[in-house]
Amino acid sequence: MRDPRMQKLAENLVGYSIDVQPGENVLIDMIGSERELAKCLIEEVAKKGGRPFVETSDRSVLRSMLMNATEEQIKLWASFDLKRMEAMDGYIAIRAGENINSLADVPSDKMNLYEKYYRHPIHSEQRVKHTKWVVLRYPNDSMAQLANMSTEAFEDFYFNVCNLDYAKMDKAMDPLAELMSKTDRVRIVSPGTDLTFSIKGIGAEKCSGQKNIPDGEVFSCPVRESVQGTITYNAPSVYSGVTFENIKFTFKDGKIVEATSNNTEKLNQILDMDEGARYIGEFSLGFNPYILHPMKDILFDEKIAGSLHFTPGQAYEETDNGNRSVVHWDLVLIQRPEYGGGEVYFDDRLIRKDGLFVIPELEGLNPENLK
Repeated sequence: MRDPRMQKLAENLVGYSIDVQPGENVLIDMIGSERELAKCLIEEVAKKGGRPFVETSDRSVLRSMLMNATEEQIKLWASFDLKRMEAMDGYIAIRAGENINSLADVPSDKMNLYEKYYRHPIHSEQRVKHTKWVVLRYPNDSMAQLANMSTEAFEDFYFNVCNLDYAKMDKAMDPLAELMSKTDRVRIVSPGTDLTFSIKGIGAEKCSGQKNIPDGEVFSCPVRESVQGTITYNAPSVYSGVTFENIKFTFKDGKIVEATSNNTEKLNQILDMDEGARYIGEFSLGFNPYILHPMKDILFDEKIAGSLHFTPGQAYEETDNGNRSVVHWDLVLIQRPEYGGGEVYFDDRLIRKDGLFVIPELEGLNPENLK
């Protein structure tokens, strides 16, 4: 018998997140060994009159592909999959891989080819810009281990997070999106962090379950050359299978001029992939009330209550500062007291302190009002 929470999740993804309409083509992209949720999604898409298509893949197989791939081969592979993505109206990705480090030993030159010729054109350019899409993880043993929880306890946590009332959250986001759209100067202060930038004229976008599950953020983007100062991130981050910790960036006129971490050499290799990788493409405040601690999974970590992320690389079209890159790397700073605290100022007005919104119009986004 199927877990009814899984059936509800499938209904939410198909009916709310991408709102499948009759006749629409939907690609269900299954990474890993989980099959039950994929079956639920196929059935839900069909119920809505959509046409489900399925891709299944495995990270260990992808590793072997990339270790042995040539540039010509990756371009040809991308041409096939780009044609398929161009035929899709919707996209649902389920990531249930067993080992987050599966790609850790793929050489940088091979990963760069994959990012440049495969992921960027198919996902950043086609899927993100031209389909209704949503991406989620699946609560397997590997994820539970990353969260330092038993699998059973993690499943309870997961379905609380993913089946949250996102329509209610969406309404609570309106005042923050409006305020960000009117804001010029932003200042972020935390241990090891004193950062200033402008978001004037960029706008703001709500994320309430239509693109990611889990969700819970409002994002904007700095004016490209406006970023000045230093930021020290306190959540670990996995990029191309490599775990980075204690990342610290120093900015001058928008550009990352100094970057250090536990793996400074690899960090700078990523930032040197193209010119845009050293500029910022997103600034966002996160507030999912059920997500409190990092688990090396950006779909969860960027939504942590009391967090923000400040993202090197490609800007989104919705909040575009003109920055272009094959990189889009969400890096997270948590400002709740147990992580060192911190403040966010909009036009010299304190709007969030130690992870809690402190002005009346934004208090609806504090945890007690979203659960």
